[in-house]
Amino acid sequence: MKNVKTLCMALILGTSSIVGLTGCLGDRYHESTGQYVDDSTLTAHVKSALGRDEYKFPDVKVTTFKGVVQLSGFVDNKDQKAHAYSVAKNVDGVRDVDNNITVKE
Repeated sequence: MKNVKTLCMALILGTSSIVGLTGCLGDRYHESTGQYVDDSTLTAHVKSALGRDEYKFPDVKVTTFKGVVQLSGFVDNKDQKAHAYSVAKNVDGVRDVDNNITVKE
């Protein structure tokens, strides 16, 4: 009887540990904790680079998921849109850029 209780406790603890550990792991739709921190840092670096640029890009929003930066918002012309893409793409650690910026007309 004691062995059965010990076995049950070991199974419960083992299952809890596995569930707890996998909660920190990412999949194709969710970031792991480390990826979230890395993506937050990339977002901050891209925002900073855009803010230092001659255009400043006040109406451009930046989000990052698994190293892919998404730009959205508005700029005045196609050159600014292309330039924002270039600035973001050249930030260290950026894997790719989805440029969803809209040109004001």
